[in-house]
Amino acid sequence: MTDEFTIRIGGAAGDGISATGEIFARTCSRSGLHTYGLNNYQSAIRGGHVWFQVRAGDSKITSQGDRTDILIAFDSESAEIHAPFVKSGGVIIFEKGKVKVGENLVPEGVKVLSIPLSELARKFDKNPIMQNTVALGAVLFLLGLNFEVFSSVLTDMFGKKKQTVIDVNIKAARAGMDYATANFESLRTKVTLEANPHPRLLMTGNQAIGLGAVMAGCKFYAAYPMTPASGILHWMAAHAASEKIVVKQAEDELAVINMGIGAAHAGVRAMVGTSGGGFSLMVEALGLSAMTETPLVIVESQRAGPSTGLPTKTEQGDLNMMTGASQGDFPRIVLAPLSVEDCYYATIEAFNLAERFQCPVIVASDLLLSEHIETVDELKTDIVIDRGDLATSSPSDPYLRYKITETGISPRAIPGTAGTMFVAGSDEHTESGVLISDVLSGLPKYVKERERQMEKRMRKVEVARNELTSPKLYGQPDANLTLICWGSTYGVALEAAGELTQGGIPTNVYAIRSVMPFKSEEVGSALKGAKRLLAVEANYTGQMARMIRAETGIEIKDKFLKYDGEPIYAYEIVKKAKEVIA
Repeated sequence: MTDEFTIRIGGAAGDGISATGEIFARTCSRSGLHTYGLNNYQSAIRGGHVWFQVRAGDSKITSQGDRTDILIAFDSESAEIHAPFVKSGGVIIFEKGKVKVGENLVPEGVKVLSIPLSELARKFDKNPIMQNTVALGAVLFLLGLNFEVFSSVLTDMFGKKKQTVIDVNIKAARAGMDYATANFESLRTKVTLEANPHPRLLMTGNQAIGLGAVMAGCKFYAAYPMTPASGILHWMAAHAASEKIVVKQAEDELAVINMGIGAAHAGVRAMVGTSGGGFSLMVEALGLSAMTETPLVIVESQRAGPSTGLPTKTEQGDLNMMTGASQGDFPRIVLAPLSVEDCYYATIEAFNLAERFQCPVIVASDLLLSEHIETVDELKTDIVIDRGDLATSSPSDPYLRYKITETGISPRAIPGTAGTMFVAGSDEHTESGVLISDVLSGLPKYVKERERQMEKRMRKVEVARNELTSPKLYGQPDANLTLICWGSTYGVALEAAGELTQGGIPTNVYAIRSVMPFKSEEVGSALKGAKRLLAVEANYTGQMARMIRAETGIEIKDKFLKYDGEPIYAYEIVKKAKEVIA
């Protein structure tokens, strides 16, 4: 019996590797297992190496895992790349004569299982991708997973196709299972499953963001397709009719953000999504949102840069840009959700914050967080909608859209509200919205107006700082080592901390979710009490560590920084932590 396992599937782009991985991940989640799936792909439509890893078990899983129990190698390149990562006691599934598995690549204690995948598959369909289903059938036997659950997943995934497609896939999987039963009985390891398993929700971070937006009352979404944020556009478009959301694919990101600002100005909750390159184009309009005090949610799903960089690889390299983009000083809020589940709650929070503080709110995701699939516990649906200081009629005569207030938050009116006519321009303005620009700004009266409006807007920053979620410490408070992380690095840092603690190095994790306004006093106080600090980030310069130094004066000398486009693995953090402690 085993309470956790990992399988990795490798092949060429276009050979159905992603679909095969998703089918298996869904099978695990429907079996009541906690599941984490990582899709490692390239920009090429066909050719080039791709792989999918699924990790599942009876307790919460927060990363893709370091090594694998079962490797399915559909080509020789997959065997060459991934065989060294198979654990002792694990197996490699391949087709002899088609895939070469060199003996020098196979770790000690690993079994090599040759299965006539193509021969078995051709009995049911000539499509070579059918071999994938045969291989999954063998895996079902080796792990003792329920074939009926697997069949239900096939039925759902291929439901829009002809019944014959579903039938041949089920037969192919059964053939793989029967072959494994007849030949590999001694290698079978049953997974610990509940008697009556409760299927778990399985979603990507992008899907969680989309669902969170719907629950928050979003009625307008605009985007230009850009990996890895494209999944949000796909999800929102698929649910636009049922949820009565206007979804627009614009010609570029300049149009996207200006459409979003227009929709938000008109009174609906609006969101836009992009990656770093697209966000670069949105920068000027980011300032427009701030100057007109128009609430807008922006999802920035980071990928490796600069320029188009690595379009299908992950990175946390846009922190400096998100916190400093656009000219001048103005209030903005940046949230960095820590998990797929947190993507749901952070998006809902972003809409409330945007309207409460009448400013742009950026949700900082990245490719790993946006695109990996993960089981989540039941999500709360009793959502509180906070639209902020929304005027239903003129609260003053005349109506002052940018009224000077103690908090910096002025009463916002949706155009068309009786008695609330106002100007919303990109130039500096008076309380009523009359533009100052550079025509009147030289007059003493308007010099003072500029100061008052600037100070009014910036007062919102301090109010927001007090209301944002504080960073959390996970683990023993008096640990020997504190791992500092933000966003998607939280899950793998948590796992590494557990391994280090079990190995005799008590380690905790300090996770920063509210990036801006930065909780300077709280972060400074927490980190001053730590014994040893190690920053964990997926970028070259340690952007969060630099931000901590700027905001608190604390310099984090030890850092684990990864910028090759691949996710951070727990073993990498553990290795670095041991070097630091030594």
